[in-house]
Amino acid sequence: MIRKILVPVRGDGKGDNVLAHAAVLAHRNNSHVVVTHCRARPEDLLPFGVPLPAVFRKQMMKQAEELADVEEAGMREELRALVDKLGLTTNGDRHADMATAEWVEETGKQVDVIRRHGRLADVIAVPQPDVDRNLGANTLKAALFRTGRPVLMVPNGVEPPAKLCEHVTVAWNGSMEASRAVTMTLPILRAAGKVTILTSGGEPNAATAADLQDYLLAHEITAEIHRFEGARRVGPALLASSKEVGADTLIMGAYGDSHEKETVFGGNTQHIVDQAKMPVILVH
Repeated sequence: MIRKILVPVRGDGKGDNVLAHAAVLAHRNNSHVVVTHCRARPEDLLPFGVPLPAVFRKQMMKQAEELADVEEAGMREELRALVDKLGLTTNGDRHADMATAEWVEETGKQVDVIRRHGRLADVIAVPQPDVDRNLGANTLKAALFRTGRPVLMVPNGVEPPAKLCEHVTVAWNGSMEASRAVTMTLPILRAAGKVTILTSGGEPNAATAADLQDYLLAHEITAEIHRFEGARRVGPALLASSKEVGADTLIMGAYGDSHEKETVFGGNTQHIVDQAKMPVILVH
């Protein structure tokens, strides 16, 4: 069961859609959604490497603090209205059988906020990075590499579906990352109405898709196997196959090669991070 969903927000306009997707998942599992806002320290907003007289430094820090207060108040009010619209309860028992939400304000760096709250979350929901505006890459990277938890990447410009994780596809190649993705998302797979294993059949020295099918059955999860062609272009094939079978969510192991290598040279995970038009749950 998914009991805690973390939604880090930054005031970049992407939080609304991520929270809307998280709410769909929360209603499905009676989860508690924790919306965290990272508030920058006033000293981090001062010009770097520029010496300032003490009186100017004090004045600028005061103005930065006041600006942060205004930004926080505005975001809190906006999110409160959105939470109400999404049917999340903010004054209920987080352990009750209902979808609930709370707002947490932290001062410091976003990576530290995600690490602190994310390591004890069942799912971390983040926006798909916006390559053109250079937004969101660090949030996704922090969630994946600093928490060890499943990360729900919400695609840009895509309305949340009526149901999420109802029909789930699992990318399988027998790798350690794929295996970890399966074991870390067993509650999601168990609650799904349908599970489809996607494979190209290229697991000669590792557990096969049939082995995974047997493993899931031992956990009372019935899964079908869908084989696809194109072992050299796995990323596009996974997205195309997920669409072909009618899945609403893809689960996959992330960055079997290093993040830096895939960012520079490309790779299966990076293709999906850049091109996905459906929610993807990534596990590293």
